[in-house]
Amino acid sequence: MAASLEQLCSAKEVVVSTGSGGVGKTTVAASVAATAAAQLDAKVLVLTVDPARRLASALGVQEFGNVETRVPASAFGEAGVDPAGELWVAMLDTKQSWDDLVRQHAPDPATRDAILANPLYQNITGRFVQSHDYVAMERLYEIHTSGRYDLVVVDTPPTRNAVDFLDAPDRMADFFSSPLLRWLITPYRSRLVNLASKPFYTVADRILGTQFLEDIAEFFILFQTMYDGFVERARAVTTLLGGPQTSFLVVSTLEVAPAREAAFFLDLLEGRRYHVGALVLNRVLPEYLLDRTATDVARRLTNESAALAGSLGAPLGVAEGAPLESVLSQVGQSYLDYQVVARREAEQRDELSSIPDLCLSVPALEGDIHSLRGLLDLGGRLWS
Repeated sequence: MAASLEQLCSAKEVVVSTGSGGVGKTTVAASVAATAAAQLDAKVLVLTVDPARRLASALGVQEFGNVETRVPASAFGEAGVDPAGELWVAMLDTKQSWDDLVRQHAPDPATRDAILANPLYQNITGRFVQSHDYVAMERLYEIHTSGRYDLVVVDTPPTRNAVDFLDAPDRMADFFSSPLLRWLITPYRSRLVNLASKPFYTVADRILGTQFLEDIAEFFILFQTMYDGFVERARAVTTLLGGPQTSFLVVSTLEVAPAREAAFFLDLLEGRRYHVGALVLNRVLPEYLLDRTATDVARRLTNESAALAGSLGAPLGVAEGAPLESVLSQVGQSYLDYQVVARREAEQRDELSSIPDLCLSVPALEGDIHSLRGLLDLGGRLWS
């Protein structure tokens, strides 16, 4: 069990950042990777499958895509840091990743060229259900097995989509062996249509067109030549995610909906026996709101505002008749209201913290993070 995020990143090769949308998941993933590169003598990659490109400006690179790009050491220098390691960034390009996958795993050049030239290939790989999730897992597997990086931090889609992300390899393998797909391509594979299936294909030809059916059947016939590879890699990815080299980082706020999503995903990961290294709770109210001494002060401000206004007016230089009493009362009541929320957050934090090794909190920060310095500051809050 890791005693800190520093120990977790030192011990693992893959850290998968998950959480619902809008909780700061991408920022936390980038800050963990940047801090690991700064503090550890390691080559670190942050891979985002989130289509938002907001990481580029914060990391000091013009743009990045499917090919890994190194964050220049000068960017760390401008942030006042001399990094011990290297930070690299990449964002999934679905089409390029599919092309690379076909080139790598097609059984021969003729099949490779036929798939890439198929008229439906570009549309299917761009729009095919789960294709983005599947190829993201392929990309993670390829990067990890290459051995180019000591640590890969993966920023996943929002939580429910992250479930699709985890299940994509098995679903893709199941699809290419499904009865429906076999029913579609059998007559084109054998060039024979039996009497039972002929009415179906007659209607399909009339609605979709013979050429369309032939094109799509050709595509899947060609793709099935890589079926054994799909199954093998699906098992390998599942092994990677559940192996000792991988840990999950669940990011959430303590608002009702995100906290519910976090609880759902923590239970899911525990059920699959995946290692949950840390829960990062973002935009948490400060702990001083739980101080009972401060509670007494706030109650006095609320209940004794008239007397306090009379004694404080002259020292504060407040003219008689000014709304000091109202201000004191509202300040005290506002503090008490925030305290109710803080106590509720503390209870939620206790409920959520039973599964992960670490439970880390980040207070609400002023403004968004738009620089490497900001990412490193956030990482510093989490690191030790």
